[in-house]
Amino acid sequence: MIPVFQTQKSLTCTTRCQILMIECACTGVRFFAILSMQRSGSGWVETLLNSHPNISSNGEIFSVKERRSNITAITKTLDRLYNLDWYSSAAKNECTAAVGLKWMLNQGLMKHHQEIVEYFNRRGVSAIFLLRRNLLRRYVSILANAHDSAMKQLNGTHKAHVHSKHEAEILAQYKPTIDKKTLITELKRSDKLAADALVNFKNTRHVVLYYEDVVSNRTMLMDVLDFLRLPKRKLFSRHVKIHTKRLCDHIDNWADVTDFLKGTPFESFLNGSRR
Repeated sequence: MIPVFQTQKSLTCTTRCQILMIECACTGVRFFAILSMQRSGSGWVETLLNSHPNISSNGEIFSVKERRSNITAITKTLDRLYNLDWYSSAAKNECTAAVGLKWMLNQGLMKHHQEIVEYFNRRGVSAIFLLRRNLLRRYVSILANAHDSAMKQLNGTHKAHVHSKHEAEILAQYKPTIDKKTLITELKRSDKLAADALVNFKNTRHVVLYYEDVVSNRTMLMDVLDFLRLPKRKLFSRHVKIHTKRLCDHIDNWADVTDFLKGTPFESFLNGSRR
């Protein structure tokens, strides 16, 4: 015979679980998309967000060209992600959850921005912009990453992100020689792409972050949790920053680049200004 107090305890636990299930069923899942550009810290920020028990960001889904070949393919891909049964998912630990992806601006996002804005607003998808202020530093990272992709400096493998100081130091040894003929064009292109994205998606629910600001003030990520209406938690990442020195220490032809950018709208990048 089961003691009365044990039966009552079991019933109490059952009732609490039922209440919890009802609460979870009534709590909407937040949808989001991290909108960024390559080498802008999106991988690092995504790992930070994914360390939260109620966030599931699913990487750079649209790096696969077939998924972004046209707007139909894009919306089908988004539907597959956002239509998953997150109400019973293990990721939904506290009756609130945010589900999303990382999406680069050059992966069909700008080409089909009108339809995507309509989709975001219809499905309630919030946009988290993550951009770089110093585009020259971003360009150095792009060139260094391309070099490692070709040379595979870490025991014959290419790593876009590293998890140890030793690996970061190896990759940071490469100092690109920047082609002055294409530098201004590249900086203007990146600047315009980011500016156009902010204009094109201004009518969505969105927040704008800059990588440099997050690096210097991690508490800005708490604002993102508020934006997603999630409980605040300490966030962590195993990513190790590769280029940590002064910009002049990461460019082989620094003197030439300095002379070339003086008097241009991008001169402020030389002293590390965030512009």
